[in-house]
Amino acid sequence: MRRVFEDDAYADRTFAASAADLDARDRALAQRIAYGTVQRVRTIDHGIETLGRRPLRKLDPAVRAALRVAGFELAWSEAPPHAVANDAVELVREAGFERATGFTNAVCRRLAEGFRHLVAALPEGPLKESYPDWVHEVWVRDFGGEETLALERAQNEPPPPEEYRGMSRASRLAAEAVGSQPGDRVLDACAAPGNKTSLLQGEVTAVEINAGRARLLAERLPDVHVVNADVRKLDDGGFDRALVDAPCSGLGVLNRRPDLRWRASPLPELQLELLRAAADRTRPGGAIVYSVCTLNADENEAVVDAAGLEPDDLGALWPEFAHPKRPEFLLTTPHRHATSGFFIARLRR
Repeated sequence: MRRVFEDDAYADRTFAASAADLDARDRALAQRIAYGTVQRVRTIDHGIETLGRRPLRKLDPAVRAALRVAGFELAWSEAPPHAVANDAVELVREAGFERATGFTNAVCRRLAEGFRHLVAALPEGPLKESYPDWVHEVWVRDFGGEETLALERAQNEPPPPEEYRGMSRASRLAAEAVGSQPGDRVLDACAAPGNKTSLLQGEVTAVEINAGRARLLAERLPDVHVVNADVRKLDDGGFDRALVDAPCSGLGVLNRRPDLRWRASPLPELQLELLRAAADRTRPGGAIVYSVCTLNADENEAVVDAAGLEPDDLGALWPEFAHPKRPEFLLTTPHRHATSGFFIARLRR
């Protein structure tokens, strides 16, 4: 908790290092608590301040972290309250804050007595489900209030297991939509870590702007032509097909990346530049797939519309994933499809 909220560390990487020595059962439990605490931190902080009667900013970091973990366990697990309080007190003591153990124990008791009731009484919305206001507002705009609450609840639960090569069904769908065949020249414009790249057929050129990630990609996929470059400056063209799996705010994978909701930001300008760069390097009549793991019309259909390319009707090929408002596109959502949230479009130059 302290690494994530004090040092801006990524939760998944920090947890992997911290839990390396745990067996599978303990690791699963620790991950549920750690990820859940990060996801629910807005609601937890509200409970600590309301019931603890002290501003969070005035708490020592170790006390704040221990109480956040305790808050999650007391409201969203069946852990015995006395055990939760004991664990929180020991965490504070081990951090060298013996003077704060009495306060920690007292707040844990108040949370045990009242936090679940406090959460239940909150109005439906971003405070109760622990999302930034802007994410909630985007989803209400795009999907309406009822769908937004279902989506928020789904992304507060552990994700379904990844099904194939560490990929969700939605992630594989983006690669399948490219429709590449043996003999095609295929551009993967934002390739690392290479999961989708590995599913593309034909003569694949995988472009990755980060040197370290490009090196790992080349080691992983030795039969792929890996280029460490910015696709906007790539000196190559005439591709039959292209995949632009663009950087995005990640609002479709918030259950897989628990801290992302607190650091996410939309990237429509960059996404449009990458899509246009790939289109410029695709032959006339060639196909360009644009995919992002986010649920935000500003990064989804608005980017595709701004590109001015003719869309294929993907909804006719995969009707179960057709976008509810724009059926020529695909839109998967965690609460309806039990997979990652992805927007996918296939365009013709």
